[in-house]
Amino acid sequence: MRAMEPLYLSGLTAAGKTAVGLRLADALPVEVEFINADAYQHYCGMEIISAAPSADEKARYPHHRFSVTQPTASCDANHFAEQTHLAISAVQARGALPIVIGGSGLYVKAITHGIGDVPPSDPALRAQLAQRDLESLVAELRQLDPRGAEQTDLKNRRYVSRKLEICLLTGQSASALSGGWKNDDPDILGFVLLREREELVPRIDQRVLEMFAMGAVEEVTKLPEQLSETAAKAIGLREIRAHLAGELTRAECIERIQIATRQYAKRQRTWFRRETCFTPINLTLLKSEDEAVSQIVKTWHARCGA
Repeated sequence: MRAMEPLYLSGLTAAGKTAVGLRLADALPVEVEFINADAYQHYCGMEIISAAPSADEKARYPHHRFSVTQPTASCDANHFAEQTHLAISAVQARGALPIVIGGSGLYVKAITHGIGDVPPSDPALRAQLAQRDLESLVAELRQLDPRGAEQTDLKNRRYVSRKLEICLLTGQSASALSGGWKNDDPDILGFVLLREREELVPRIDQRVLEMFAMGAVEEVTKLPEQLSETAAKAIGLREIRAHLAGELTRAECIERIQIATRQYAKRQRTWFRRETCFTPINLTLLKSEDEAVSQIVKTWHARCGA
């Protein structure tokens, strides 16, 4: 039996990926298993602040690569992609359809495009870069790799540091190393869920309120003080720790997380606008999520011949 190719379901935060994914699984005529493609939902103990699927949602279909990594363990995009591909192969071997679901653009792209021949991170150099301010990192990246700087979100310290790290380790510009990707235009079955801002913002704000009602503050108190570089960047973590330290009221904390999440959604929108291998589905323009599911199922049938 021929293995079924993965179906990638990505999209903006709070757009409704989990809900649409479950409805899609109900509608498809094959066995389905979900695989996580979110940079934070694979960490243990961060399920609430990362908006991971609930226990009831995960009980409906097999879910893989959720809550599998300790938050103190490092996990870059390359390692994440390797583990995801192992999970995809295992699902395919069982004759099921892998639905790779998540909105972390860099991690999704690492899975779909493959990271090019770039060196692994160097802990000593990374520690040195961490001591510098973002402005100096951006200035050096622009000097060493002007093209790479133009293609990078210069407000994102992690992206800037990684590009600069590659330049310093190899003596070459990061943009010159295979463009950073093994395949610049993969032939995949991918969809990105969007919503207009006027609809998305209230959904984000409501989800943050629900996170607090579910125990987000208590969840953060149980996390280790020292987290991995990636886990420490989870939206809500810094804000809740500031609240616990008495630096923010509960209302101020909630508001800051809402603002940070809106800003993240804006960056996601910009990222996925460039990813032409993903078919955009604007849920605001549809009558219901079921209409989105119908579109995806129709495309799946046409491509897979099922």
